[in-house]
Amino acid sequence: MATAKKTTQKQGFKVNEQIVYPSHGVGRIVAIEKQEIAGLTLELFVITFDKDKMTLRVPVAKVESVGMRKLAEDGLVEKSLKTIKGRARVKRAMWSRRAQEYEAKINSGDLIQIAEVVRDLYRAESQPEQSYSERQLYEAALDRMAREIAAVNSMTETEAVRLIEQTLAKSPSRMKAVEEAEDGDAEDQSAAA
Repeated sequence: MATAKKTTQKQGFKVNEQIVYPSHGVGRIVAIEKQEIAGLTLELFVITFDKDKMTLRVPVAKVESVGMRKLAEDGLVEKSLKTIKGRARVKRAMWSRRAQEYEAKINSGDLIQIAEVVRDLYRAESQPEQSYSERQLYEAALDRMAREIAAVNSMTETEAVRLIEQTLAKSPSRMKAVEEAEDGDAEDQSAAA
């Protein structure tokens, strides 16, 4: 690696701005550098992902093709929270196929698609346990969604996770399912008495 010349803004992205990189989530642009690599001069965004302790260099010319984008607007965050309130849509396909689809949605970087994964894989206390792979995908989607909501709303990730989980618990379809489970328990207890 040879010389590194620094710039502060390129293609609408600025140094110290938080962005979303589809396969890694929320990161921060720490520099825009020109580097000579293998005889070619490339302009690169230097992006850090503090939580993952990772630094990524993305060629400026590749920003659009890799799907790097600015943080979601407030309206999109609200829409994602409405999405998780909806009824879970679980296809009747084999788990391996659904898992691939969920993984693709998580890595799309699209906040609404990530919210769909959170909604579909969420399990309330009264619902059956998740498999290990379901739990892993749910946690990954929840983490991605929480990191972006935290960055947009200037809150901690813990507060964002709490907001998402409260929204999930308040979902009308989930509240109905909890009531039905409680009614079933009451009937079982009265039958036993």
